[in-house]
Amino acid sequence: MADDFHKPTQYSSDKFDTYVGGSDPAQILRVASETAHALLDRARTNTDPEVLDRLVAYTDEHGIDELAELWARSSPRSLPGALWRIYLVRVLIRQDPTGISFLFQRGTEVLQTIDTVVVGATIPTGPGEITELADQILRGLFVGDFAIALDRAAAFCRITASGATSLADDSELLNPARASELTARAARLVLTAEEFRACARLYRADQLE
Repeated sequence: MADDFHKPTQYSSDKFDTYVGGSDPAQILRVASETAHALLDRARTNTDPEVLDRLVAYTDEHGIDELAELWARSSPRSLPGALWRIYLVRVLIRQDPTGISFLFQRGTEVLQTIDTVVVGATIPTGPGEITELADQILRGLFVGDFAIALDRAAAFCRITASGATSLADDSELLNPARASELTARAARLVLTAEEFRACARLYRADQLE
């Protein structure tokens, strides 16, 4: 039973939709906020690199379910909402680094914005590089500038969304079902990018609760 409880859960893009958004009773939201602030405070006041490594890799051992119980239904424009989305994006990347890196690489080729500079990924970006990027962004929440880490996460989502949209256009005639799937994924990523950007603005204004 214990092994089953700690086994990391595989999350599809559809399950991403299930968890993003929504609201819970005030008590649950208060607990979500308190645990998110406690985690961030602990990480920023503890200089032990092993503690940071465990925080970054938490979902590798325990899965995403435990964090979902705490944060998944928090407002997307809140500290627990931001942390939840960062962890969830990392899980999705690590479950399919080849597929995500392909979308990201295509995005860097078609998106003519500063996002490729903001995200700070190695170009070209393969599965190894995209996995390292996910860890860098999450680590940046704990030891670097929190708002910059959120900006990097937003840039990642916009780039990957652009790649998904480009591939959807390529697939539209021969594989319309695949095109629809990619278009839906792009829309989710664009929304998540906006949520990260909003959280970054709130954090800079000392209003991210």
